[in-house]
Amino acid sequence: MGRFVIEKDGSLSNFKVLRSPGESLSNEAIRVMKESPPWNPGLQDGKPVRVQYSIPVAFTLATEE
Repeated sequence: MGRFVIEKDGSLSNFKVLRSPGESLSNEAIRVMKESPPWNPGLQDGKPVRVQYSIPVAFTLATEE
């Protein structure tokens, strides 16, 4: 599970992994979240506001044959 803040301009900040089976997967989840294009910020009374957002992050690990 990953969490971040969507800033008023749509950029993302304050990345955090809430649950992870290991540090390398946490680092990869943060790397992917940082590469995300801008999001739409939250709106309050029609004005952009910062919002915290959590998303599930799933990995499929390949097995060696």
